[in-house]
Amino acid sequence: QKQLVESGGGVVQTGGSLRLSCRASGIITSVFNAYTPEWYRQVPGKEREFIARISGIRDTEYSDTVKGRFTISRDNSRKAVYLQMNSLKPEDTAVYYCANVLAPGYWGKGILVNVSS
Repeated sequence: QKQLVESGGGVVQTGGSLRLSCRASGIITSVFNAYTPEWYRQVPGKEREFIARISGIRDTEYSDTVKGRFTISRDNSRKAVYLQMNSLKPEDTAVYYCANVLAPGYWGKGILVNVSS
């Protein structure tokens, strides 16, 4: 049975760090390896915002708002994708979504990140 497990959100102070993860189960590793996982975030009342994507093992792309502070990575053996978030700011507060981890176009339910000032 296919399943996506999301974890890592919470409340953190300005300047702190969090690591988000999305892990797929029920799919074979070679299928996951071919995916290009992505992270997005959304604040209520605003459009969903692209954050980062990773294709292959190390080919990454970031939005300008997080470049240099966030790092996307993947562990193909675990069928997981991660988002390491450092130097967090209050404007990073949002619900974060992983996509293309369980299947192309499949979105996670979202992980709440709250950065307090």
